[in-house]
Amino acid sequence: MRAAAGSTRWSAAVGLAVLAAATGGALGPPAAAEEETPPGRVEFPTQCLPSPETGLPPAEGTTEARITVDHPAPPRIGDTVTVTYRVAGTPAADAAGATAPAGVPVAAGRVLLGGAQEGEVAVTAVRPTAGAEPSDTGPDPEPAEVGPDATAEAADLVLTGTFTVTAPGEITLTPGGYTLPTGTACTPIGPSAPVAARLAAPALPRPNLRSVSLAAAHGAPGARVRVTGVGFTPGAPVTVAGRAGGAETADRAPAAADAWGRLAAELPVGDPATTAVVAYEGPVWTPQEGSRPAAYTVLDPAPAPAPAPVPTPAPPGGLSLAQAGAAITLGAVGYGAGGAAPGRIGTVTVTDTRGGPAGWTLTGRITELTGPDGVPVPGAALSWTPSCTSAEAAPAAPSAPAAPSAPGGGPDGRCTPGSPGPVGPQGAVLATGAGAPPAGGAARFTVDAALSLRLPPYTPPGAYRAVLTLTLS
Repeated sequence: MRAAAGSTRWSAAVGLAVLAAATGGALGPPAAAEEETPPGRVEFPTQCLPSPETGLPPAEGTTEARITVDHPAPPRIGDTVTVTYRVAGTPAADAAGATAPAGVPVAAGRVLLGGAQEGEVAVTAVRPTAGAEPSDTGPDPEPAEVGPDATAEAADLVLTGTFTVTAPGEITLTPGGYTLPTGTACTPIGPSAPVAARLAAPALPRPNLRSVSLAAAHGAPGARVRVTGVGFTPGAPVTVAGRAGGAETADRAPAAADAWGRLAAELPVGDPATTAVVAYEGPVWTPQEGSRPAAYTVLDPAPAPAPAPVPTPAPPGGLSLAQAGAAITLGAVGYGAGGAAPGRIGTVTVTDTRGGPAGWTLTGRITELTGPDGVPVPGAALSWTPSCTSAEAAPAAPSAPAAPSAPGGGPDGRCTPGSPGPVGPQGAVLATGAGAPPAGGAARFTVDAALSLRLPPYTPPGAYRAVLTLTLS
């Protein structure tokens, strides 16, 4: 160790040899290049008071010190960190030949903790006990012969200690007072010494226990749904909002958690795009600060009842159809798994009064399935299983010859259902029929079909529409 400028130089020949062995090496790290300050190196004004038995005078001057921490990565709460306090220069005079019993501190000091964690670290250098294993860096150096006017510089004084990280955030380390092997006590003068080292401990991850439940899972546009929740930060402001997939909708209401982190609010739901309700702290919903979505469906307003269909009588020599109810309502599909929504078309009656062998074909095609705001549903597919029966054909004139059968239909005005399978936008055959009896004869056919609309998994809840068009030719 060297004395700071303007102070009496000192060395403890025996004491320094002991310190070198206690810290695992004779000297500190290589000196920094000229004009370069090693990390953690600071200077601060110090007053040093020797013990009375040394007969040395008090001294004031500058302490040159360096603080480093030994940890392979940013420490976490509960980790132990080793702190090294290296005194490279001191204003104190030293009494040569100072020794201490084996196994007790020959020097000590304090490192002050600040920032996220308050406290101090006790650092010491201990003389090894007799028979201790030698350092792997070589034997202890021989004590230097130091006279009254000696100018040789000795090794730095190295003190070590440990502390346990107890708080997240930045922790500062500041050099405090230290006691030399001679018993000289040195303390900073005036304000505390500058911060020499910093380390940051990350915060422990917090589980997100926020959750909400709804008093109703669906409602008409504008209905107010009661929202209750638990697991929020006590007293924190909370936003309750509608959500559609990965985005918020126009539905929003402010709320606040009580002293137990509970939430109670009413959310007016008027946006037809809303498929779920969430509650969150902060400016936007995040998985860490918000609840999981609770499913909610905005019901369509009740449609006006459709007028009862009026069958159109077929004029002589014509081909016509009538359907019992044009609107088709399919069943519901569970959210998440997807599946088929069952249904049935309104029964179709085909009347053929043309006479002759000209048969007929009834086809259907469907538009793309769309949800709220006209958003299409990829992967949706409609299939049907047609059925067809024929009524008794009206009697033909006695002198009229029998009509031949039309392709696809049976004799005497019978019809044939189309093949089961998908309908699609290109269309599919629902039924075909043979020609009606000639000379004023008439035939009637009843056509029906069971429907199955397959929806992909996780189709958002809501009402979906498509147009099924039947064409008779």
